[in-house]
Amino acid sequence: QVQLVESGGGLVQAGGSLRLSCTASGGTFSSYSMGWFRQAPGKEREFVAAIKWNDGSRYYGDSVKARFTISRDNAKNTGYLQMNSLKPEDTAVYFCAAKWGTTGYTASTYPHWGQGTQVTVSS
Repeated sequence: QVQLVESGGGLVQAGGSLRLSCTASGGTFSSYSMGWFRQAPGKEREFVAAIKWNDGSRYYGDSVKARFTISRDNAKNTGYLQMNSLKPEDTAVYFCAAKWGTTGYTASTYPHWGQGTQVTVSS
């Protein structure tokens, strides 16, 4: 079974940047599409970004488009989420997720999840 571990979260001032990493083990990472989701207290899990397994096509939620960049390094079994121009409303727990084949925008379609990493953006 694929296991995912996130890192890179923390506290940052508004306008700053963070890069989240998601390292996979237990499967062939290059065969999985990867997504990032976030969840703030009392709110449902929200789609952030996804990258397709075969051609590297990238997709973003409207709230992060032009500010966040998703990427992957299959040789390192690692996916990344570069977050720039951070805003206080970006504060949430960020989760990486993986699924076989195509990307998805719904959290329930991803069977493999990391434990989450906290991102806090101060004003």
